[in-house]
Amino acid sequence: MIETMAPEIEQMQQMVRNFAENEIEPLAQQIEEDDDIPKQLVEQAKELGLFGMSIPEEFGGIGLSAVGKAMVLRELGRSSHGFATLISAHTGIGSVGLVRLGSERLKQKYLTDMASGAKVGAFALSEPGAGSDATNLSTTASKSGDKWILNGTKHFITNAPVADLFTVFALTDREKGAKGGITAFLVEKNFPGLIIGKKDKKMGLRGSQTAQVIFEDCEVPEENVIGEVGMGYMSALKILGEGRVGLAARAVGACEKLTEWSASYAQERKQFGKPISENQAIQWMLADMSMETDAARMLMIHAAELIDEGKKAIKEASTAKLYASEVFNRIADKAVQIHGGMGYVADYPIERFYRDARITKIYEGTSEVQRMIIARHVLNENK
Repeated sequence: MIETMAPEIEQMQQMVRNFAENEIEPLAQQIEEDDDIPKQLVEQAKELGLFGMSIPEEFGGIGLSAVGKAMVLRELGRSSHGFATLISAHTGIGSVGLVRLGSERLKQKYLTDMASGAKVGAFALSEPGAGSDATNLSTTASKSGDKWILNGTKHFITNAPVADLFTVFALTDREKGAKGGITAFLVEKNFPGLIIGKKDKKMGLRGSQTAQVIFEDCEVPEENVIGEVGMGYMSALKILGEGRVGLAARAVGACEKLTEWSASYAQERKQFGKPISENQAIQWMLADMSMETDAARMLMIHAAELIDEGKKAIKEASTAKLYASEVFNRIADKAVQIHGGMGYVADYPIERFYRDARITKIYEGTSEVQRMIIARHVLNENK
């Protein structure tokens, strides 16, 4: 496992870092106040190819490896996490299922528009009664001729208000449940019976829009099944694994930025006639921030490398997501402490990162669920 990347990935990284620092960050406060992403940033992201990171070149995408995509998301994590979430939800869980498991017909129909950003993707798994327990779905899909009829409600669906395509999981055989009874569907927003609820107001991730997605006798063509009928739960695990690595990457980028800001501020801020960086208490906080960031980065890269090698990386993806998200929260807390009052004021970015950090321990699998997944693998490996 090495930090040295292919030249094209390093070039993409630098381009996205410049975009994050020079274009996104100057508008970050506006995003917070408006709870909306300026159209100019979305258009710039399209021009940079960010919507096509996961999509093969034959469909107009960039076709980055898992490592390459993680490196790009790491750079986006250094600025507005609302904006980063729009991109990562589309390029991760919003499109990976179609890329990895979709039929050639579905790929030809949708991937070119997804690569250009003309169509935005979303992932609809969570329900009011099935968040951490993804096997407890109540949304159903019943066969009617050459269509499937979906009924149910999904909630906290990232990108829902702006999405054009939804990867939706529904029960097709209640008796089998997760063992052969859940199927994944690609659902267009304009299909009759699909209703988007009101936009959620959240603590953080301003600009990232989430809402309920309601299905009332929603008709989905038979050809829009992703993968095999009944194998949706296994599909969800594969998709979430890649998504968790991406989330870890964004958290790592945030940790790097918070550490940089904190080190600079500590050398500028004076108390009792000297920079606070000379105080051992501050030095120890900075040391811990640096150490934990380095460890999170290595775990994230390791999981991404395994995915690129075609190996099962469920445990490693959960490990990277768990550790990076919890490190993000610890580092955000230390950054506020180092900045003092300035870290608590909304005019400065530290407060924004502090709020954005909290959701990372909840979405795409809570910290508790990640520990359950890791423990299950450890037990199976040591029978």
